[in-house]
Amino acid sequence: MLKDITLGQYFPTGSLLHRLDARLKIVLVFALIFVTFITKGALAFAMLFAFIIIIALLSKVPLSLYIKSLRPMVFLIVLTGVLNLFVTPGEVVWSLWFLSVTREGLILAGYMFCRIVLLIVTSSILTYTTSPIQLTTAIEHLLRPLRIFRFPCHEVALMMTIALRFIPTLLEETEKIMKAQQARGADFSSGNLIRRARAMIPILVPLFIGSFRRADELAIAMEARCYCGGEGRTSLNILKFGRQDLVAAVICVGVIGLIVGIKA
Repeated sequence: MLKDITLGQYFPTGSLLHRLDARLKIVLVFALIFVTFITKGALAFAMLFAFIIIIALLSKVPLSLYIKSLRPMVFLIVLTGVLNLFVTPGEVVWSLWFLSVTREGLILAGYMFCRIVLLIVTSSILTYTTSPIQLTTAIEHLLRPLRIFRFPCHEVALMMTIALRFIPTLLEETEKIMKAQQARGADFSSGNLIRRARAMIPILVPLFIGSFRRADELAIAMEARCYCGGEGRTSLNILKFGRQDLVAAVICVGVIGLIVGIKA
């Protein structure tokens, strides 16, 4: 299960999406997420789904990785669908004792399934095609207007990117700890809920200790390189909004506007 979590990983394939401005990608991803939650109708969802699949194909990242990113969320997707099936009032199409499935519940469950899947895939496209350094710089640029309120834009962007960057590292370390404990006879799959929770203690303790150690090493490394915050710092890689970014923005805005305008 831990190997299926790909959040925070970057896959450099040299595609067109990789070459786009990171600021544009962040804005478009948030726009697509917003459209995902306001879209209604089968035709609109079909167009949105097709558009996001096309974007995923343009990234040249294998579709198997996008499917892999969905596996850890299967429980949430199923739970959301089941809840919408049985708690949505409307025309009953099937019933058993106190449980009943309505036509409106089926439609709402389908919409929620599509929304969660599209949300995960869209977020994965951003992390798969944007390096942590580009993400940091882009987030800092987008937060710059908040400087008038003395908001620490650089520090917040750096913390967000470091947290995202270390997700794969922590997952890998968790897997190593679990294998080491299983080699010593630990059992994480049998027993009741309380027993399984207690079995996780030998994993959580060394994981927290290792996380604090990594944080301390990272802080020392940053201090050794004379890091003192974002004040007066310059970027090695300057973000430039080029012609291909403008074309991509126009196409995405046009498609999003078309999807939002569809009422069917």
